[in-house]
Amino acid sequence: MKPTLKFDDWDQPALPASSGNRFGNTNEPRTVARSGPIADADNAINTVGTNSSLPPVDAEQKRVVNGQTDINQLAPFKYPWAWSFFLNANRNHWTPLEISMAQDVHDYQHKLTPAERHVFENVLAYLTTSDILAMRNIGLAVMEKMSAPELQIYQARQVYEEALHTWTYQHCIETLGIDQREIYNRYRVVPEIHGKIALANRRLHGVLQSARPLTDRDALHEFAMAYLFFAAVFEGSWFYNGFSPVFALQRRGLMKGTAEQLQYIMRDEVLHCAFGIRVVRQLLDEENLTLDPQALRQMWDEAEAAETAYAGYILRDPILGYNAGLHIEQFRFVANRRARQLGLSEPFSGAENVLPWLDEQANLRKEKNFFETRVTEYQTGGALVWE
Repeated sequence: MKPTLKFDDWDQPALPASSGNRFGNTNEPRTVARSGPIADADNAINTVGTNSSLPPVDAEQKRVVNGQTDINQLAPFKYPWAWSFFLNANRNHWTPLEISMAQDVHDYQHKLTPAERHVFENVLAYLTTSDILAMRNIGLAVMEKMSAPELQIYQARQVYEEALHTWTYQHCIETLGIDQREIYNRYRVVPEIHGKIALANRRLHGVLQSARPLTDRDALHEFAMAYLFFAAVFEGSWFYNGFSPVFALQRRGLMKGTAEQLQYIMRDEVLHCAFGIRVVRQLLDEENLTLDPQALRQMWDEAEAAETAYAGYILRDPILGYNAGLHIEQFRFVANRRARQLGLSEPFSGAENVLPWLDEQANLRKEKNFFETRVTEYQTGGALVWE
């Protein structure tokens, strides 16, 4: 049976509700000495050549954060699903050089209208900066706070994939002959693009700080909110919906090479989002943590406002089959899906799926002439299983 990616299969029952203050039932912060993995590593070094030994790792003692088991010992797993994500991600290997861009060069130079070129270029301008931001957030902020190696090893693959996506956008820009200095600087000079990047930087800034240990409940809440924003909004909603304008061109036979590359990227991002949401749910459960409803409402409202301004700019002139209204409504619909997957209430009640073809871009399985282009179903090894 061919694997099919079903997005609503990720919806899971809500985690048990906590009572008390916003941090759940815990009356006092749990204080865990930072002597576990670090001390074990130091002891292992100090006991080389002696008869000393360390106790074996108990998988049940692993935690998403604040764990005290040896961070260097992969198995036994506590989170086998994280290892499955890693294996699936490695079946998705591809590079942008495998996809022909010849038709895109002709389309870009001779077929796109000024409005379509405006849309296409500004989508690329946003994406070029966003994936670098994603790479840095996972590589410099999130990974070092994870205390189970099976979580870190998937995120190491994710860091590579974000770099691969950046290469893909650069490959498109170079192939089409777009002014690199101009397009890469748009996020700095166009307020509507800058607004999304600035909001993401502000929301993720707290994660980059290492001065406050996550044994502090306020710091833990800040971390959970930041990682939730990254998984559910930045990657799960903005990225997922952000490729739609180019897919709208593809549906009319335009810029098909770029769109096919975005399909590959979208499949990677689907796994990134699913993994992040799974980790957040696990974290909330393990730490008995309840997210502040007001903080959640503010997060969704800020994300919607930034996306509305962005859509108004890139689609200031509608293109055939696509406009700013469709873009925003689809963002709201996707955001509701992410909230459900987190066990949270929908932030945009009544939002409609106005782009029913969008999910098909990740589900799509095409048979193609091997000598023309690579099959969209990219994988190596065994059958691909989607989480």
